[in-house]
Parts: sequence; C-alpha cells; structure tokens
Amino acid sequence: MPIIAADTAWVLVSSAMVMLMTPGVALFYGGMVRRKNFLSTMMMSFAALGLVGLLWVLYGYSLSFGPDKASIIGGLDFLGLAQVGQAPSPVYASTIPHLAFMVFQAMFAIITVALITGAVVERIKFSALLVFSAMWLTFVYCPVAHWVWGDGGWLAGLGALDFAGGTVVHIAAGVSALSLAIILGPRRGFREGTPMEPGNIPMVAIGAGILWFGWFGFNAGSALTSGGLASSAFVATNISAAAAAFTWMVISWVHRRPTLLGVATGAVAGLVAITPAAGFVSPIMGIPIGAGAAFICYYCILFRMELGIDESLDVWAVHGIGGTWGAFATGIFATVAVNSAGADGLLYGNPEQLLPQTAGIAAVWVFAFGATWVLGKVVDRIIGLRVSPAEETVGLDISQHGERAYGGQLR
Repeated sequence: MPIIAADTAWVLVSSAMVMLMTPGVALFYGGMVRRKNFLSTMMMSFAALGLVGLLWVLYGYSLSFGPDKASIIGGLDFLGLAQVGQAPSPVYASTIPHLAFMVFQAMFAIITVALITGAVVERIKFSALLVFSAMWLTFVYCPVAHWVWGDGGWLAGLGALDFAGGTVVHIAAGVSALSLAIILGPRRGFREGTPMEPGNIPMVAIGAGILWFGWFGFNAGSALTSGGLASSAFVATNISAAAAAFTWMVISWVHRRPTLLGVATGAVAGLVAITPAAGFVSPIMGIPIGAGAAFICYYCILFRMELGIDESLDVWAVHGIGGTWGAFATGIFATVAVNSAGADGLLYGNPEQLLPQTAGIAAVWVFAFGATWVLGKVVDRIIGLRVSPAEETVGLDISQHGERAYGGQLR
C-alpha cells in the first residue's frame, strides 16, 4: 500500500505533540515540588528526552518492535535503525514511513521514563536516576511494549486491548514509581511537620494544559491515520479529561475546597484512563471512564497517604491506578462499531474481553513492580540511590546541578 501523505503528516504532528508532553511533565512536576528542587525536577524530564531519545534509536525500538522472539521481546534486526527507512512497515503502519512510526513510538518511551521521576523527586541522585532510567527502558519498557504492541507479543496474542498505552505507559510507569519510591524511602521531614506544599501551582496548571493538548497526539495519533478513528479517539480524550477534571473539583469541594491543583490532577487522571480505550470506545463513554478515574484516583491518594508512603507526586495513584481502571474499562465499553480491529466489551455482550484485560493488568503490575525493585536495588548497591542528608536539605537544584530557579532565600 502506498504512503498516504495525510496520514504521514498527522503522525509526524502527533509525534511533535507527544514530545511536547515531556516538557509539560517537567512543568507539571516542577510546580509541585518545593522551590529548592524545581530545576532538578525539570532536569529529570529533559534528561529523559536526551537519554531515551538516543537509546531508543540505538536498540530500544528493535527490542520493542523487532521480529518476535518467543513472544517476549523483539529481535535485533532494527539496531541503529537498520531496515527502518522511508518505506512503510507492512507490519505496523502501511500508510506512513517506517521512520514516522518509529519516532512516534520514541516519544512514548521518553515520556514513560519521565513519568516515573515524579515519585522520587527531591531526594534521588541524578547519576543514579540516569543509570536506573537506562536499565528500566531496557529491561521493563521494551519487553512490555513488545508484549502489548509488538507483532507476536503474548498479551497481544491473548487479545488484550491497549490503544495508546494504558498498560505499556501508565501502569508500567505508575507501578514502577511506587516500587522505586518504597526502596528510596520518604523525604526528610515527611509527615514530621516539614512544609512540603507545591512551590508554584500556576506552573502546575500550565504543565497540565500542555499535557492535555499533547494528549490529543498521544491518543488520536495512535490511530496512525488521519481519518475517522483518529477523530473518535480525539473526542473521547477530551470528554474523559473534562469529566475527570470536573468530577475531581466536585469531590475536593465536598471534602474542603475546589482547588486548581485538584482540577489539574483530575484532568490528567482522566487523560490517563481514556488512553487504553480511546480508539475502542464510543466518545461519549469518556464520561464514565473519566468520572470513574477521578473518583478512584482521588481516594487512592488518600489511601496512599494513610499508608505513609512518600510517593511524592502521586504517579502511582494517578498513572498506575488510572491506567488500571482505564484498561479494565476498555473491557467494559469497547465496541467493534468504533474499531473493527478491537473487540466488543461487557456492555456490548462480550464479558470475556475482561479476561485478557485483567491478564494484561496483572502481568504488567507484577512484572513492573518486581523488575523495578531488582533494578533499584542493583543501582543502590552500585552507586547509591539517594543524596546525602546535607544535599537533600540544601535542595537538589544546588547540590546536584549548581543552579537555582529563583532568587532569594530557598526553603
């Protein structure tokens, strides 16, 4: 099939939109930490752009999407972008250049690594984070991406549906974030009266707005065409984000006050939840998916706080739990009327679709948590994960990078 210019243009634009989401994460996370850690938090996301951007073209793409090996991992045929050129891929995208598909997937890998950093801000060594990120991409992200999206992957063979990364991106990142945060331990002063309120909530809102914008490329771009399926995924994405943002606002109002931080977090939760479902459900189903995400993620944050786990910026509660709900909800609301390559879900007479969805959720939860635990322990043993108490007290902006975001006294 010949390359279609409109499809190529849409996927390239979508790739650029997804790339912009990583600076969006930098702003979203940066605004939620204390002023003395603003730049170090942003640096984690920008470092992912460089590190993962390189590793992906060297070998990450090949491990994820290369010819299948035992339904677990891709082969090495695409090392250094060998055989990845201007011609289309007959396996993954027949109407766009193989390079366009590759770079679109690169942006997914980059932001997934960036998402994990929100759980370990204000206390992790930058050098340790870089080593961990490289290892995590290799041993966690690439296998999971192949299981779900790779030709021959075992979860794809089971029929598990994940349109744009509910399991590959959000469950993998969220569960790994929890695992690494537990290994690292809480920040100094956590639950001991030390103020840890966000340093710049307007920056959080700007970051959330960039994420909302970029997510249209994330989800609608995953159609890999510029036609009706992309339009359906685009609208479903917006509806879910709106429903979640509004629902979160109402819940927080019932508990105390409607906050800008809450609305921004709710919007992200809705975007996360619709991600696996966007191209398989009718757009209107974004309402129950988004509203459900707000409710579930809100109370998971409270639950995490009760447990006393310092998973700093709620990566697990929003991405891990939101992705879990979204993957399960896909098994409820999916319909072949939207996407013939999908399946009907529970609501359309096929409760069996919940089985592969649950299998995918369980497999990624167990694998991501366990593998991250091992990788975190290895890095901790080799170079140490955590900065010294003095470095943590002065802040990672100064102690790790020798610069500061704001003039005046830092807390």
